[in-house]
Amino acid sequence: MMMESDNSRDKGYTFTYTEFDDIRPLHDSEVKESIELLLNDKMFKAVIEPVVAPITWDEFSKQMRELNSIYEFQKKVIYNLILKFIKNNVDELELLNPREIDLHKSHTYISNHRDIILDAGLLNISLEEQGYQTTEIAIGDNLLIYPWITTIVRLNKSFIVKRNIPVRQILEASQHLSKYMHKTISDKKQSIWIAQREGRAKDSNDRTQASMLKMLTLADRKDPIKSLKALNIVPLSISYEYDPCDFLKAQEFQLKRDIEDYKKSKQDDLINMMTGIQGYKGNIYFRVCKPLNEEIDSISTNNKATLLQDVADLIDKEIFKNYEIYTINYIAYDILNNSKRFDDKYNPDEKNSFVEYVNKQVDKIEIENKDVDYLRTKIVEMYANILINHLSVQE
Repeated sequence: MMMESDNSRDKGYTFTYTEFDDIRPLHDSEVKESIELLLNDKMFKAVIEPVVAPITWDEFSKQMRELNSIYEFQKKVIYNLILKFIKNNVDELELLNPREIDLHKSHTYISNHRDIILDAGLLNISLEEQGYQTTEIAIGDNLLIYPWITTIVRLNKSFIVKRNIPVRQILEASQHLSKYMHKTISDKKQSIWIAQREGRAKDSNDRTQASMLKMLTLADRKDPIKSLKALNIVPLSISYEYDPCDFLKAQEFQLKRDIEDYKKSKQDDLINMMTGIQGYKGNIYFRVCKPLNEEIDSISTNNKATLLQDVADLIDKEIFKNYEIYTINYIAYDILNNSKRFDDKYNPDEKNSFVEYVNKQVDKIEIENKDVDYLRTKIVEMYANILINHLSVQE
């Protein structure tokens, strides 16, 4: 177990974060002031007070005011809250490292993206339990719906990815973010988690965006290969048995199909966050994949115009190979393809249970002109695509 604070881990760290004050996580020296801001925020109290019960608000406030570091905040507040939420909703949580990579070293973990909050949260809990330092977390500013959410994520070692900005500012913001990430890896020796794409893959067809990789190279635009290698990229494969947001994702598919220029509201994002945290997930596996530097070297002599897409394909291949394939993935594949290819992987009762599960999820959807068959198919696709992609990279 780690017992030291962030500051004690960073001894010898020389570069200042001043130029990154707009996006960086908070420092230990800012914990006290930030906690006071939270405790005086009426919306924060309204959300958190029922969650921490039977502890009273006064007792919770006293405990919060005793915290002195980011590590203490993560350990005593964030992790306790997440573990409370998942207590009856996660059967098994495992972080597997089949290649025995040294997780004490700083890496940039690039993973598929299933849950707004829990992907990075559960990874960090798993790292902590195995005695490793937690990662810093990339989080889009579109999710920072209220000031108290911004304060919490920055206390939880998150740095901000600016998305809600004018087009003319995007390149400058991307360069700024890239520089921050490179300095965090090289100077602070601090690992980072970032999703492979902006937003979750709603159909579970996980694909790394070349545009995200391009952002990573902006710290050294003249030598993109060197820039990528400096980040020590390690793909991370995340496998949830059940996705409690599957019906919300299916609903979004129909709304986008039926309503021109449909966009989720801030309230929709909050509903997705809470549904993901509170819903049943079954088993969850994280697998640390093969580091990319050696592979990046092997493609460096190819056409540099396709370099970023080649690297994206390498990340996808590693994530696909390392999926945990659950019984429901085999069932979904056969239902989607009207086949019996994997009928030896499940029995009729298991298939009936999955069909019943899908129907119950569809029943939760309340929208006009509800297309039940379409919604049912979209949910089945989410669970089938995981196996389809896994099969596509089998050697």
